[in-house]
Amino acid sequence: MEVDDLIQEASIALWRNREKLFSLGSVQQAALTWKIARNAVIDALRRVEETDVLPEGHDIADDDRSLLHELHEQIGRLEEPDRSIVRMQLEGYSYEEIGNQLEMTEKNVSVRLVRAKEKLRKAMIND
Repeated sequence: MEVDDLIQEASIALWRNREKLFSLGSVQQAALTWKIARNAVIDALRRVEETDVLPEGHDIADDDRSLLHELHEQIGRLEEPDRSIVRMQLEGYSYEEIGNQLEMTEKNVSVRLVRAKEKLRKAMIND
């Protein structure tokens, strides 16, 4: 997709939301403009990616299992308590429940989780 096409998509989205934009203050307008334009570009790029054709016989389930296995390996490589925080969060525990279980504040859980996710992201991209 060409840059001009992406700009056009963003412009259309902004035009559709013009009444809402004009009803806001300048700071809020800037934030909403950025959000609308960014989302329009992301949506346009997703539409392009959805049209990509996989080779015949390609098993998406195998890819998913492989990525899931890799993710669990990377989680296992995290140091404690980050490993426990990530696992508990994946099991659906709230920050409060994780904090109570691991004797730390919700804020500490949140910060450690963000940092652990960043480590996992980097590890998954580099491997």
